[in-house]
Amino acid sequence: MQRVASQQLEMFIKRDFLDEAHCEALIALIEKQRRPSAISNYNGDDAFRTSETCDLDQADEAVARLEAMLEQMSAIDPRHGEPLQGQRYETGQEFKGHTDYFEPFSAEYEEFCAVAGQRTWTFMIYLNAVEAGGATRFKAIDKTIRPQPGKLVAWNNVYDDGRPNPATIHHAMKVRKGRKYVITKWYRARPWG
Repeated sequence: MQRVASQQLEMFIKRDFLDEAHCEALIALIEKQRRPSAISNYNGDDAFRTSETCDLDQADEAVARLEAMLEQMSAIDPRHGEPLQGQRYETGQEFKGHTDYFEPFSAEYEEFCAVAGQRTWTFMIYLNAVEAGGATRFKAIDKTIRPQPGKLVAWNNVYDDGRPNPATIHHAMKVRKGRKYVITKWYRARPWG
């Protein structure tokens, strides 16, 4: 695993974390179960997040195998993990600049963090190559990550003292041509409810 050189953000990248067959199995599951993506705190911009999402069932062999791989790699207590999610981005779709943590003292924090606490780590895995566009841009650290099948990107959403790190703001940039599939796994400060 390669650590990204940054004083502002703890981030790691691992290429070829998943093989092609595993990526294809996960893409097939996303295709079966997708629905329009939502955001926890609507900001009035209907084009802010235009992808599709699905929750993945751990009873499926491909999902269970990925969960086990993430547990082994991260050494994070699996009880702290949210269920795996899959996302699909069509040509023209994006998720504008956002953070994965919940803003403290906000209504969304009270609603989503009451039991399991703040989102600490994000693990994101690209499942396919995109013909054009679809990169993930971390503007605060001037880092753009291009989709490659099986590539894992992991970052810590909070500082050591638990405060949210605003340098984690990232933009799932528009897919210019083709389609993009990703898997996202979030971990919480306490066991998931």
